[in-house]
Amino acid sequence: MGKGTVRIVGRFLAAALVVVLAGAGALAAPVKITFWHSMGGDLGGRSIPEMVDRFNKSQTMCVVEASYQGTYDDALNKLKAGLQSKDIPAVIQLYDIATRLMIDLGVAVPVQEFVDKEGYDLSDFERNVLAYYSVGGKLYSMPFNTSNPLLYYNVDAFRKAGLDPGRPPRTFDEVLQVGRKLTVKDSAGHAAQYGISLAIYGWFFEQFLAVSGGYYVNNGNGRDSRATEATFNGPQGVRVLDWWKRLFDEGVNLNLGRRTVDARNAFTAGRAAMVIDSTATLRSLLDASTGRFELGTGFLPRPSEQAFSNWGTIIGGASLWILKDRPEAERKCAWEFVKHMASPKEQAFWYTVSGYYPIRLSGYNEPLAIEWREKYPQFETAIQQLHLAPNNRVTQGALIGVFPQARQTIEGAIETVLAGRATPKVALDQAAQSVTDAIWQYNLTTGR
Repeated sequence: MGKGTVRIVGRFLAAALVVVLAGAGALAAPVKITFWHSMGGDLGGRSIPEMVDRFNKSQTMCVVEASYQGTYDDALNKLKAGLQSKDIPAVIQLYDIATRLMIDLGVAVPVQEFVDKEGYDLSDFERNVLAYYSVGGKLYSMPFNTSNPLLYYNVDAFRKAGLDPGRPPRTFDEVLQVGRKLTVKDSAGHAAQYGISLAIYGWFFEQFLAVSGGYYVNNGNGRDSRATEATFNGPQGVRVLDWWKRLFDEGVNLNLGRRTVDARNAFTAGRAAMVIDSTATLRSLLDASTGRFELGTGFLPRPSEQAFSNWGTIIGGASLWILKDRPEAERKCAWEFVKHMASPKEQAFWYTVSGYYPIRLSGYNEPLAIEWREKYPQFETAIQQLHLAPNNRVTQGALIGVFPQARQTIEGAIETVLAGRATPKVALDQAAQSVTDAIWQYNLTTGR
């Protein structure tokens, strides 16, 4: 073979190698997926990107792009709109109360399918957290940010009032009694400090109902079979609103309306000595109270001491859904990503930056989480309250497809009661009928 022939053959082989390598590079290109989330502020602007970045750097097969979609309601509405145009992400974070609707829409791959196929071990996960997002024995979404409500209180105000700051009120009656002592009036007889500020929030009513042993809807809270009727107007619900009304009438409760942020701001400003809010606000409340007063945390109050043994709070927060109408490669990457977000290390990190507690037991044992609790023992309260709650149909929470509407209806009923336009029983009866009508219409629409 002459030198010219050798050069030609060499060039041909080199060109062929370039083609092969280019093809291999194309095959090895990472799969890009989009993650829609609803975490605003520092959590969405800094913490979520950090978690996503760690996933992207941990492997070479998948690249996740996080995209903030506004509130949970906004994200759900955008998803509904995107289903028509196929403009949907591979993973979406949705609030707990979207569970029934997402199952009925049939647009997500149940996480259980990935769990079963891989043999993924769920034994380390919090049982009550899994129970909320499981329906008919099937886990539909991966829990992510999980919370429940706490009683926050101003330790300094307790001491000033002669109260033991190590013993926050545990029952409805105790909240009223302690609240009276914490209410301070100025020379004109106006409250300079209220005992508590309780926002008119439907989630709070659901929680007070649950720790009272009340069902929100029939058929085992819609978990034994599909719900057809609202039942929150029973004696447990009436008792909750009777107590709420009494706090207001005695001038113990600073009512600032429906926005929890307003009650929270009043608390940190010293206008109220106690407030009910999510564990998710614990980090921000610690930051806001620093230099002003010492922050204390207590369990969500219940109607009696006996209720602590029989009932408990419901899981709040949101979970991650893997959407069906995406290529298989994207769904595989989505599964890898949600496992990353649920990993012990990421859950420990999330716990320390937010106040949402880890969804798995090993998350508490990460060095970061241990160090955090030693520095801020207030975080122990949320964990203890979670583990205190039994796993039953009451604490698993209700499943209905019209939950956002139901919450607004309840909030309207509370406003009516506080304004003196209806008794708790009448207001809840009217609200229950309205929600029942909405449930029936929803069930007819979904063909159930």
